[in-house]
Amino acid sequence: MDSLKFSPELQENSPNTINPLNLEEFRRQGHIMIDFIADYYQDIEKYPVLSNVEPGYLRKCLPDSAPHCPEQIETILQDVQKHIIPGITHWQSPNHFAYLPAGISTAGFLGEMLISGFNIVGFSWVASPAATELESIVMDWLGQMLKLPSSFLFSGNGGGVIQATTCEAILCTIVAARDQMLSKIGREKIGKLVVYASDQTHSSLEKATKIAGIHPENFRSIKTTESTSFALSPEALKMAISKDIEDGLIPLFLCATIGTTGINAVDPLGPLCNIAKEHGIWVHVDAAQAGSACICPEFRHFLNGIECVDSFSLNAHKWLFTNLDCCCLWLINPSALTKSLTTSPEYLSNKASESKKVVDYKDWQISLSRRFRAIKLWLVLRSYGVANLRNFQRSHVTMAKSFEALVRGDKRFEVVVPRNFAMVCFRMVPSAFGAGVELDSANKLNQKLMELVNASGKVYMTHSMIGEIFVIRCAIGVTLTEEKHAIRAWKVVQETANTILQM
Repeated sequence: MDSLKFSPELQENSPNTINPLNLEEFRRQGHIMIDFIADYYQDIEKYPVLSNVEPGYLRKCLPDSAPHCPEQIETILQDVQKHIIPGITHWQSPNHFAYLPAGISTAGFLGEMLISGFNIVGFSWVASPAATELESIVMDWLGQMLKLPSSFLFSGNGGGVIQATTCEAILCTIVAARDQMLSKIGREKIGKLVVYASDQTHSSLEKATKIAGIHPENFRSIKTTESTSFALSPEALKMAISKDIEDGLIPLFLCATIGTTGINAVDPLGPLCNIAKEHGIWVHVDAAQAGSACICPEFRHFLNGIECVDSFSLNAHKWLFTNLDCCCLWLINPSALTKSLTTSPEYLSNKASESKKVVDYKDWQISLSRRFRAIKLWLVLRSYGVANLRNFQRSHVTMAKSFEALVRGDKRFEVVVPRNFAMVCFRMVPSAFGAGVELDSANKLNQKLMELVNASGKVYMTHSMIGEIFVIRCAIGVTLTEEKHAIRAWKVVQETANTILQM
């Protein structure tokens, strides 16, 4: 049909009432949209990587209210080009080295099209059996690629689920750990529960702790040092646990990290688990950024000890080319999670769920509704294969090694922490700015260096603090980045350093 049919009293006085699912128009607009996106990527290097618009710019560009009548897709895309793109920080630019990789791929795009096209709400098996079963299959596939113990796989009575983000994965696991512990000691003792992590752990753990009702004073952010390459020290953890037990508190949860957000530090899983298990502590491993690299045999050793943890997560949307959002979470004992999160309202009851023979993923997550993310990951794994995915990641590590060598080749700079994957943390040494320059001044000058590099529009990098030291982070992992971009980024840094020293 060409138009929606309304009763006369509801019909708008407009000749432009249209069907929101006009398939012929969808075909036409779909071609236009794909061409627009392809052109964007063709031209992406022409744009300043970091948007330089002023706050509130967009409200000045757009009308105060929505249009009364339909507008053509061509007109809308003109406004996207004119008003939206200038306000985008171009995460997919090959010159984007900030924050973390947000990998994309053609297969990821196409997977998103299928997700949107089907638009299912797969909260239970019966709501779309294929969505649930494909998710369990691809989670086993990826688990096998990582050589996870069989106890993490559905085939070994464990299991995996695709969450939106690491923040959700950590919240789910800490809630499961909390309820499992309180069922043993009594819910009135929630104020005694303690959570442990290093000072390099992502802030999502602290947020999850707050949401889960753990007392803020019982969150332990254990200081790391250069002597352990800023990994969590087993000895420091042991001391913290012993002190808490002496004070009448109850150790609950440890979050270890493979590739911390700030500097890509790696916590030693085996020794940490040995200590945690003495006290019945739930161990979760956050491998959001770097975990994907462990599909490569040369990086798999970073997961040594994984057989002793309770849960493990990584973000396929960071370094596995699967497009945001796709956080993969595995558990050895999924029932601990579902006991905390299961709800069974009458309007969702069905024979398949009652049979206990199926997975209802609504009980593995915070929300009820969920996207068909598994089909996107399935397309990526099938379209490229394990060998190519490994080689993509290796190419980024090779670029990082090249960038690291360039930094080490300039005596004005230093690599501040060991490079584990594809992130280089560096700074200008204080002596480069002149004799007697103290740490605080050197930090401010390094911050100025980074700000000027970013203001050039040619490169975008972000920073972290290691103790009291300001470091610039070059995080390599964008799909379009090639070695020439890493080399060019270093030249921009050097040229900007020359400018600062001449001021």
